[in-house]
Amino acid sequence: MPPSPLAAPLDLPCGVRLANRIGKSAMTEALAGPDDAPNVAHDTLYARWSKGGMAVQLTGNVMIDRRHLERPGNVVVEDRRDLQALKSWAAAGKSGGSRIWMQISHPGRQCPIVVNMRPLSPSAEKLRILGLFGKPREMTEADIEDVIQRYATTAQIAQEAGFDGVQIHAAHGYLISQFLSPITNRRGDRWGGSVENRARFLRRVYSAVRATVGPGFPVAVKLNSADFQKGGFSLEDSTRVAAWLEEDGIDLIELSGGTYEQMSFVNGTDTSEQRDSNRRREAYFLDYARELRKAVNVPIMVTGGFRSTDAMEQALTEDGIDMIGLARPLCIDPDAAGKLIGGTKRQVGIDEAGLMLGTGSLGANTKSWFINLVNTASSVEYYVSQMTRMSRGEQPQTIHRISTIGTFLWYLTMTTVNGVRRKIG
Repeated sequence: MPPSPLAAPLDLPCGVRLANRIGKSAMTEALAGPDDAPNVAHDTLYARWSKGGMAVQLTGNVMIDRRHLERPGNVVVEDRRDLQALKSWAAAGKSGGSRIWMQISHPGRQCPIVVNMRPLSPSAEKLRILGLFGKPREMTEADIEDVIQRYATTAQIAQEAGFDGVQIHAAHGYLISQFLSPITNRRGDRWGGSVENRARFLRRVYSAVRATVGPGFPVAVKLNSADFQKGGFSLEDSTRVAAWLEEDGIDLIELSGGTYEQMSFVNGTDTSEQRDSNRRREAYFLDYARELRKAVNVPIMVTGGFRSTDAMEQALTEDGIDMIGLARPLCIDPDAAGKLIGGTKRQVGIDEAGLMLGTGSLGANTKSWFINLVNTASSVEYYVSQMTRMSRGEQPQTIHRISTIGTFLWYLTMTTVNGVRRKIG
């Protein structure tokens, strides 16, 4: 049989060649202690994934400012205090043959109150989820310039530590995504208003990072296809931003979507027509990726929903997609990429119905934001627990039914406990 399209190498604009077309997308690991530093758990987990056959693995959210975290347990890189630990992590992530890129991020208003009661955001628009997040403070010009420099500093340290590239997280409602969205960016200055102004922050971040790491170092962006909220960042906005990023010299765009208020990056897109289309083709954002491909020639990676070789190969050969991103399936089978490429496995992942409260109105088709929050947080924590097992050198534990409420309460409890531990040192 001819080799799978998944096995073909991919050349990036910067001149780096990726060995094949499967990458591990970023997942928050929550493995750092109160010192916010990488440790042996990160080394063990990423060394295991490195043996799995993917071309590149992206780390989970690495924060650029320890005052602002996506959750307690994030690694923070804002200076060189943990350089040796970072070097160990990078070496482990390459030990089995894959490349490793650091995802660099700032949560903006999506920073829990156990970390910061007044997080930064383009505008003082509060996140409408329970009482988990405080009212943000609108960023000043000085704040904006400081954060831009922090992205560049973190990227420079990642390069120095031996990471093979960086990905700027501009999706999922985190800070850069907040600048891009009219819902969260109500500014009347040069950072808000038109899509050109709302994209200025991302483009400045990219420019600062590129100036720091040089032309031959891969710099990628994770970009929303849309917010899937009325009046938010749209597909039209996304294609324009992607075109500007290509002009600026970006090496790869990973397409995703949604925010904490509309979790399309976990559950898929939001209309019944889109759900039916994407269910047939598996990938959540494939329809949007096809539109993006019309606007840019830069390599595009799509993550979310892929489970079968047939769907992945069709995306590569018929839809103009360059890279398949896998996340959750690699928490269940860390060797899944190599098996898919080699043809020894045609399907990956598990039936996630057992990770929800039930079916229908208690499952994926719920109209309740609270039930959706419980189901989403519980499923995320299930996969976090599998990463924790692998970080201890154990095998993943496949189960078909969990205590959804119990897992959700565990998430709330551990987020609070780890936040308190971090504050008291």
